[in-house]
Amino acid sequence: MGLHLKSPNVKEGEYLDDRFTGYGANISPEFHISGIDRNAVSMILTLDDHDHPRIPDFNHWIAFNIKPVNKIPCSLPKGFSLTKPIQMNQGRAYGNYRYRGPKTPKGETHTYIFTLYTLDCRLDGNLMSNKRKIMASAEGHILQKAELKVLYSPAYSEAK
Repeated sequence: MGLHLKSPNVKEGEYLDDRFTGYGANISPEFHISGIDRNAVSMILTLDDHDHPRIPDFNHWIAFNIKPVNKIPCSLPKGFSLTKPIQMNQGRAYGNYRYRGPKTPKGETHTYIFTLYTLDCRLDGNLMSNKRKIMASAEGHILQKAELKVLYSPAYSEAK
């Protein structure tokens, strides 16, 4: 059994609700995790815009040093170092030290990828930590990887 990342808020390949986007409340979805390796010490969770026209896999959010848990709650607060409702750090991305959801240009549909990694260590991170630096620190320590691909289009929300 491998690592699995799911959300009660959106299914693989489906459209993300506005609540989780820059056009809505811009809150992070809830995640359910299963199959965590027993040697996992920490986790990383990212959100990337796979279809960004100028910057491939444009990073919206990076959370790291997440204590291995089976559930990451919805609507995480902003800040570099969180202790509640879950212990983790958030790095610099489109959402600096916070989740910042899709804000796809009107008339376009983009694929967004939530990626979860389990690691055999905790990472050293500071206020300047971005995805590139964090993933470089994680090199050689990644035990598992899981993805959840979702879609977003402002037109989808308007049509509902």
